[in-house]
Amino acid sequence: MITRRFALYAAAFLASLPAMAQQAPRPQRPPQDPALVAAISKSNAYISLMNRTLRATQSWDRYASWVNVKTGPTGRERYITYGLYSLYDVRSEIAKAKSAMMADPKSPELDAAMGRYIAAYEALAPIITQANGYYERQDYKVDNMAEGKALHVKLVPAAETFNTERAKIEGLLKAFKRDIDERELAAIEATEGKTGRYHVKIVMMRAQEIMDFMPTDKKPIVDMKGYDEALARFAPVVREFDAFNAANPGQMSGFDSYPSRFLGKLREFQTKLQKSKGDARRGAGNDFTWIVNDYNMMISSAQMAMRFSR
Repeated sequence: MITRRFALYAAAFLASLPAMAQQAPRPQRPPQDPALVAAISKSNAYISLMNRTLRATQSWDRYASWVNVKTGPTGRERYITYGLYSLYDVRSEIAKAKSAMMADPKSPELDAAMGRYIAAYEALAPIITQANGYYERQDYKVDNMAEGKALHVKLVPAAETFNTERAKIEGLLKAFKRDIDERELAAIEATEGKTGRYHVKIVMMRAQEIMDFMPTDKKPIVDMKGYDEALARFAPVVREFDAFNAANPGQMSGFDSYPSRFLGKLREFQTKLQKSKGDARRGAGNDFTWIVNDYNMMISSAQMAMRFSR
């Protein structure tokens, strides 16, 4: 089974410039355009909520991995003890996202989608929480799965609505974030030149473009034309990054080795996909897992590099 793309969504959508929890010295940066700062703030609020509520998708997937979704649980399932995953406390993230919906810059379609997404999550979350407790306690052993069957009837439509709304806002948020990234990259180049921050930023932007073509359970066949084109855009920025890193040793510490290694794995993946005509199920599944892991590590390292590079 190919790992669902949503599993890496949390990393892929991490905010590009989150505030640091600890007080640490940072290089002085030229002030940013207030409109860009406001857009980043809205994006970060939405991204934070999407990251934390990904847990609901994972919990539903966990449930659907052992139960027959069409007929519901019987109590005789082989992997019934898998149950569901418990959810995170997202009250703070929801409050911030609701505030962002009202804030500038207005994005009517995205803001409305976020409202629907929050409503769908708030309808699904209590059902998941109740079901999680039910299966953890193994209450189905004493009530002949009565509550489990009743929960299933409520869980399925709530999960379907949630997943539908998540898919809708995911596409809108990607477009919104992509525009912000391009504006931020241009601002960095205009105010600082092609500094370390510039190179880290463009590497991660082009890497995200490739990840957008990764396979999913529903779409295991990769769009090879799109993948190849995205990879062709990624390769030169990696070479430029490596050249900058060689000329400025020490600036990219902790991130410096990731881009080249990631490019190499993407090319190995490309070779296997070409042999299978884009079908990731035919011998490329393990490569995809490692790519996801490396990409998630790059996200964390890039954030630190963006803060402290010159």
